[in-house]
Amino acid sequence: MTDDDLHSAPEVADDLEAAGEPVPTGHGVIHAYLKTLDGSPGVYRMLNAKAEVLYVGKARNLKARVTNYSRPSPQHSGRIARMISETASMMFLTTRTETEALLLEQNLIKQLKPRYNVLLRDDKSFPNILIGKEHSYPQLKKHRGKRTEKGSYFGPFASAGAVNRTLNQLQKVFLLRNCADSMFESRTRPCLLFQIKRCSAPCVGRVTPEQYADQVADAERFLEGKSTQVQAELATEMALASERMEFERAAALRDRIRALTNVQQAQGINPRGVTEADVIALHLEGGQACVQVFFIRANQSWGNRDFYPRTGSGAEAPEILEAFISQFYDDKEPPRLILLSHPVDNEDLVAQLLADRAGRKVELAVPQRGEKAELVENAARNARESLARRMAEGAAQSKLLAGLAEAFDLDAPPRRIEIYDNAHIQGSDAVGGMVVAGADGFIKGQYRKFNIKGDAGKQGDDFGMMKEVLMRRFERLLKEDPDRKSDAWPDLLLIDGGAGQVSAVGEIMAELGVDDIPFIGVAKGIDRDAGKEEFHRPGEPVFALQRNDPVLYFVQRLRDEAHRWANGAHRAKRAKAVGATPLDDIPGVGATRKRALLAHFGSAKAVSRAGLSDLMAVAGISEAMAQAIHDYFHDR
Repeated sequence: MTDDDLHSAPEVADDLEAAGEPVPTGHGVIHAYLKTLDGSPGVYRMLNAKAEVLYVGKARNLKARVTNYSRPSPQHSGRIARMISETASMMFLTTRTETEALLLEQNLIKQLKPRYNVLLRDDKSFPNILIGKEHSYPQLKKHRGKRTEKGSYFGPFASAGAVNRTLNQLQKVFLLRNCADSMFESRTRPCLLFQIKRCSAPCVGRVTPEQYADQVADAERFLEGKSTQVQAELATEMALASERMEFERAAALRDRIRALTNVQQAQGINPRGVTEADVIALHLEGGQACVQVFFIRANQSWGNRDFYPRTGSGAEAPEILEAFISQFYDDKEPPRLILLSHPVDNEDLVAQLLADRAGRKVELAVPQRGEKAELVENAARNARESLARRMAEGAAQSKLLAGLAEAFDLDAPPRRIEIYDNAHIQGSDAVGGMVVAGADGFIKGQYRKFNIKGDAGKQGDDFGMMKEVLMRRFERLLKEDPDRKSDAWPDLLLIDGGAGQVSAVGEIMAELGVDDIPFIGVAKGIDRDAGKEEFHRPGEPVFALQRNDPVLYFVQRLRDEAHRWANGAHRAKRAKAVGATPLDDIPGVGATRKRALLAHFGSAKAVSRAGLSDLMAVAGISEAMAQAIHDYFHDR
């Protein structure tokens, strides 16, 4: 790539703005760039008078694309016309190929989040099933994130629930273990899963490595869609066991066949003619979009997920789907076939980009008839119904936010509410939690937890903990966005607490110079009765809402969600602390060596008292490592 960014125009716009003169925008500004461009492929950025990026686009021929923007045209939609009218400058980056331009465009869109671009607002990873291959008895488990562990991966599944259901089925049919390696190594007798016929108990030798390997191979074939072949082989094994009068083995095989039959019956709705595909359907209504994605692998439906991309102020279906597909598969391997409800812009280019990411051919298709068309229609119906529910919920949420503004005398309905709570047990494992809500409900991707670092946590000082949380939160905001241009700044703070918490918050907000943000303390009323909450504001008398007021229920939901989030973070921290030992702090002692030391000596205390020769007797502990462990405890 070669950087041909044009910086002069933004600088001129800054000079004009500083001088108080209007900054020129529109077709004329865009036309001035034509003499500097050629027919190279690349990416362009359109900026407004404040040098904010309005739009990022790609072009096979930059000069031709900019020419299209440089003069009025009836072909321009209202969205494009507005974008052109706001454009005060442009920036360009040439690339070698149009595929490179598409990839760069999507990277810039995710980074800059321009107002007029379609943006996929979801960063959640999808779970997979992993059959590990680093152990002689592979473990069956759920996996998220990068595929760094050695083994066979199957997915993606739409949700953790879909994975758990499949894991449950696999345990019944193939009796594979799901316990961690540390648990496996420490067993001396079979666990409950063996008793209820969900595991073959390889931990205590109830199955040979060869037999277990056969079970693993059967499970992999099942996940590849070869369940009929697996069932036939199990039936042959059962008949052979009966002939040899191995009736217990025959009965166990019969139970596995029954479980497999039940699984196949439950999967009767799955497509027979589609082995591997993602079904992507879009529904547009009222300027909002919903995209439904159904995952089909091994002729089985592995669930669906709905997405609500930002439509860039009114983009059409082909542009939305192109942007969605390019961003959605940015960190996911695409399947061999993607079934679509609408054609996409630049289909050949998108297919090439996906093929480059997958290392094989990826086909995009808009089926018109047959089973594939039925799959798309089902996804489209789900998209339509999901968007209708979301729009109804959004209308109700907008009404609640307006009611909240009226009840608390706010200037306008808040677009972003941050709710804070603390959790600890007599000062131990203290955690602060922040929950975020807005026009679309809870924004879970922006929840935050704060491990309390100061003395307030150790002393159980709730006021001090709240001060620390807010200090860290707003110091970071002030550092990252001092001009408050982003949507990360809240319009309202809700604090779980009464007058004391409100006073503490007031002090910290005044100290940081952000005391223009309204905040309210939510305290339980008489006898801590839910429904009699009292609200505290700086310099205002305490007040309450009517017991049947929808705004009261709304605030209760916000407060309860913050309480749930903070308590969950506290429990996780406490559970981690329970399993912690001094061995965790020794450089070079990881999970494997820690297990070996605890298995050999029985406790961390015994390790601390062990001599050098005793430490060297532990498997995996070299002389140098033994010396480091010995020195760690004895130097202390």
